[in-house]
Amino acid sequence: MKLVSRILLHLAWALSLLLGVWAVLFYLALNDRIEHEMDDALALRAETILTRYLAGRTLPDAGEGLDGYRLREIPETYASLRPKELFSNEKVYLPSRAEREPARVLRTLFRDGAGGWHELTVMAPTIEKRALSQAVLRWVVALYAILLLMILVVTVWVLRRTMRPLYALLRWLDDYTVGMRNAPLPDDTAVEEFRRLNDAARRYAARAESLFERQKQFIGNASHEMQTPLAVCRNRLEMLVDETTLTERQLGEIAKVQQTLGYLVRLNRSLLLLTKIENGQFPETEPVGMNALARTTLEELDEIQAHRGMTCTFRDEGPLVVRMNPSLAGSLVSNLLKNAFVHGRPQGRILVQVAPRWLEVANDATDGPLDAARIFDRFYHDHRKAGSTGLGLAIVDAVCRLYGLQAEYAFEEGMHRFRIRFPESVVVPQQE
Repeated sequence: MKLVSRILLHLAWALSLLLGVWAVLFYLALNDRIEHEMDDALALRAETILTRYLAGRTLPDAGEGLDGYRLREIPETYASLRPKELFSNEKVYLPSRAEREPARVLRTLFRDGAGGWHELTVMAPTIEKRALSQAVLRWVVALYAILLLMILVVTVWVLRRTMRPLYALLRWLDDYTVGMRNAPLPDDTAVEEFRRLNDAARRYAARAESLFERQKQFIGNASHEMQTPLAVCRNRLEMLVDETTLTERQLGEIAKVQQTLGYLVRLNRSLLLLTKIENGQFPETEPVGMNALARTTLEELDEIQAHRGMTCTFRDEGPLVVRMNPSLAGSLVSNLLKNAFVHGRPQGRILVQVAPRWLEVANDATDGPLDAARIFDRFYHDHRKAGSTGLGLAIVDAVCRLYGLQAEYAFEEGMHRFRIRFPESVVVPQQE
């Protein structure tokens, strides 16, 4: 989840709770105010009627509706038990409608000049109050929703404008590749925290570049220094064989040592190639015809094919031209084919197919299917053939990851099938 979305989610939850409580309190306060105003009106009306009665003036028509009033004498015992003024919400019976309607009622007790007790009951309908309360409720809910929405919209706008330097830094980090020429990090923010974050990113990028250069230098030096003593050892063994009379057993042991040294030389070269691929040390690209490259590689492997008695079939199903580093394209094809020749069944079949979007190499299996989840791991194969370093398919996988290719393995009809799919970003379109 993005930072802005997470902030918005928490803010929406908090504001919903806060504004919800505020809306309820506001609605209750407004209802209380409406009721207070109605009570004031009832008290004023009761005072007017009471004043006229005590002054002996003519009283207004009492009426029979909810806007009327009632005046009656009460015994002193009743008056002593009742409060002198009481507001209440009641349902008043209307003879004209033969039903009860809600009303606000004020009962006032008073004494006349002769000392007698009277009860004045003044009523006002609350139908208008209910309608008003419902209208207020609707408006409160609507304003609450609009206010919440506007706050969230403004918050998103403010956050996006504020977070621009952070998004610029994230884009720069996504596009940054160690060892390549990278665009400078934009630094157009006045926010101190973002400036410090940009400075830290530059420092760590510079440190990564320094470590990368040291690693490249170490790999190059180590490879060169290892190749020299290995070559010297092989040459001295050859001189020893040529200049010294050795027994058959000694010659056999020297041959084993030479074989081991040859394996170390190939292993050193393969590991160096893998490291260079993963470090992105092959930036140069150009159009490479995979059809011609596959044919050329097959011709170079004729001796292995003849030695193992294998039958190789090449199928050209359309031109495949890709934009890659020529050396890496050659390593991709040669390692796939060498894997098929070395690990395939003697006197078995090898099928090479090239199509406009994919390349496939298949060979007869000596055993059952391999573990598809580990087939491209380094040194995976348990039954390694003589002369195999166990890094061929690892190099294939490294090249695929570098260019975004898709490497697939399947076991069909007793054959191991390795298919490389090339995306549109790599394939060079053919002119009609």
